[in-house]
Amino acid sequence: MIVDERLGLGPAADADLLASIRAGNQEAFTELFERYAQTVWNYAYRLTASWAEAEDIAGAVYLVLWRRRHEVRIVNGSALPWLLKVTNTLVRNERRRLARYLRALPRIASHQADRDHAEELSEQAAARARLERVLHAVRRLPRAEREAVEYCALGRMATGDVAELLGITEASVRSRLSRARARLHTMTDLNDED
Repeated sequence: MIVDERLGLGPAADADLLASIRAGNQEAFTELFERYAQTVWNYAYRLTASWAEAEDIAGAVYLVLWRRRHEVRIVNGSALPWLLKVTNTLVRNERRRLARYLRALPRIASHQADRDHAEELSEQAAARARLERVLHAVRRLPRAEREAVEYCALGRMATGDVAELLGITEASVRSRLSRARARLHTMTDLNDED
């Protein structure tokens, strides 16, 4: 663990780690990775509803961090908002790539799923379907509202951090979230399923 040299104890601040990473310190990179890897993966999973895709995206985020280490922006003393923004961008790029790929493929007949699944698998499939339905609805939101939901609800960022990241007021973030909730309520049938 890298310690804050100014204080002589405790973990180094993200800005200090970033300065070391910019100088090529791999130990600092490892520490920053370990500090936020699970949070980045969780965010990627909530955006994709896929464990494998979340794993790929999370790995790519840290590749981008290393390649663009001189461009990383610290928000309220943390590199996490920048990492989540990169995660969001990578997920959107992957969605566009997948959509282009699917448009290029001829329609393929779907295979009938076996009905002999364990109850746990059935529950997981239902949960994934609900998550995918919500994510589909989130993707249909206007960009400003979609970003607020992705960062605040899916990324679990504080509204103040999102406001600083997007260059708007915190009240604007809250307003966007409120409008998004109202739209999502009308766009999804989640209340009818319970």
